[in-house]
Amino acid sequence: MKICDILKEKFTISFEFFPPKTREGEENLFNTINDLLTFNKDFNPDFVSITFGAGGTTKDKTFEITKKIKDKYNLTILEHFTCYGLSKKDIETYLKRIKDIGIENILALRGDKPRNIEDFVPPPDTLNYASELVEFIKNIDKSFCIGVAGYPEGHPKAPSLEKDIEYLKLKLDKGASFVITQLFFDNNDFYRYIELVRKKGIEAPIIPGILPIISWTNLERFTQLSGAKLPQKIYEDLYPHKDDKDYIIKYGIEFSIKQIEDLIEFGIPGIHIFTLNKSYSSKMILKEILKKI
Repeated sequence: MKICDILKEKFTISFEFFPPKTREGEENLFNTINDLLTFNKDFNPDFVSITFGAGGTTKDKTFEITKKIKDKYNLTILEHFTCYGLSKKDIETYLKRIKDIGIENILALRGDKPRNIEDFVPPPDTLNYASELVEFIKNIDKSFCIGVAGYPEGHPKAPSLEKDIEYLKLKLDKGASFVITQLFFDNNDFYRYIELVRKKGIEAPIIPGILPIISWTNLERFTQLSGAKLPQKIYEDLYPHKDDKDYIIKYGIEFSIKQIEDLIEFGIPGIHIFTLNKSYSSKMILKEILKKI
């Protein structure tokens, strides 16, 4: 089913997974999915997304995991796709592969240079921007439902938040239908973002991305990678307990519940939870959130 259509009908709850590198990691992923699909008999995610490595480095593994999840669970899947580092022929071939197994939804992203390949050189016809990828996909096959990324605090490489919103509008004008945001911890940043976005005439559904805090190390890593700020209160609350795993997880669950409750009251169209291929925090959060919707 197309996510564009689901968003017209209901509040959506969705999960992000990443393709594991080992057999043990794959077993853990499917245990996580099983757990999230069975903890509440009345709940099923509206869609799940599978990430795609920089420069196409995980494209075969992403495809393999996507096919296994689709075959086993028949879930609606949002396939991440990063264009930078791939040739137009590579992109067209991959789009055909996922279309052949029934994937209708793509999260179109620029992507970055692979961090572990120092001499990486992209092909001369690689696409340099997500807006170019959206346009390229639509020129190949208009039937794909395309989502794009939004950045409530501005993309780290954008000259300003306002300029970043102009880039968002371009992606939507080229054919994207909905937005999933980067993680954030201060809802006021999201509300300000929505205000600015709507002033630009952007009416597409914007789904906030939620990262449950599960460890201090992960929190540091993801805020650094994403450019999302860590509010002073969270730092003060967690840093003295940074080595206490149980404390961090409990805090993270309680924080995400409050964050999502506030977002629901604001009027968001759904939530997208970055699971990190772990089920416990997401499950505990949803046990409370499902009572509110």
